[in-house]
Amino acid sequence: MRDKIYECCKELRLSATFADNAVTLSGDTHQEYLVKVLQAEQEYRNNKRKELHLKQAGFDGLKTFENYDFEKIVIPSALNTENLKTAAFLEQKQNLILYGRNGAGKSHMATAIGVEACIQGKKVKFYKTATLVNELLDAKADGSLTRMLKRLSKIDLLICDEWGYLPFGAEGSQLLFQVIADCYEKRSLIITTNIEFSKWNSIFYDEQLTAALIDRLVHHSHLIVFDRESWRFEHSLMKI
Repeated sequence: MRDKIYECCKELRLSATFADNAVTLSGDTHQEYLVKVLQAEQEYRNNKRKELHLKQAGFDGLKTFENYDFEKIVIPSALNTENLKTAAFLEQKQNLILYGRNGAGKSHMATAIGVEACIQGKKVKFYKTATLVNELLDAKADGSLTRMLKRLSKIDLLICDEWGYLPFGAEGSQLLFQVIADCYEKRSLIITTNIEFSKWNSIFYDEQLTAALIDRLVHHSHLIVFDRESWRFEHSLMKI
């Protein structure tokens, strides 16, 4: 009987887990038994989907808000820590700009929000901003830019980490602007940076492009300021 169930599952494109549950689970009625097997399959598929989303997101490492220290982080009144922990702002296609010193916890927060979004079944992509620009340039050079932009258009949250750490050339800046412009009111964006808005022109070398970029970003964005020293420095063995 087990073999026959496995054959049916294969034909119907159900998981081997479904077949195992069909053999091991029981219920007081046929209907109760069927519901239990279907619910177990639903849970299995949801978990596999979450694992796939986490893998495809490309995080440097998985981080959560467990024991995360919000001290000296200035959160605007329109948000609160619960909004961040639950990634609730994604429902309104809003953005976050995390600004502060290196090592202050910006990337950790961005990753934790991204992980939570993946767990909720949303599609997330995490990039070091310089890596994103390089991939866009490579895609344009080899003729795959349209496909890359189409993939990015299907995500719910784009995270650009270390925004402005490295300057971009004119072509790279234009491609990055294209990605950001396409996100506008369609999907959420998180940027982590240590560069204030007034100095973004030094990154893009084009005042009009910079102004247009900032205009699109700030319209639906919340600015979170990390007013503290580097966490890594605070916990360094080399402190004097």
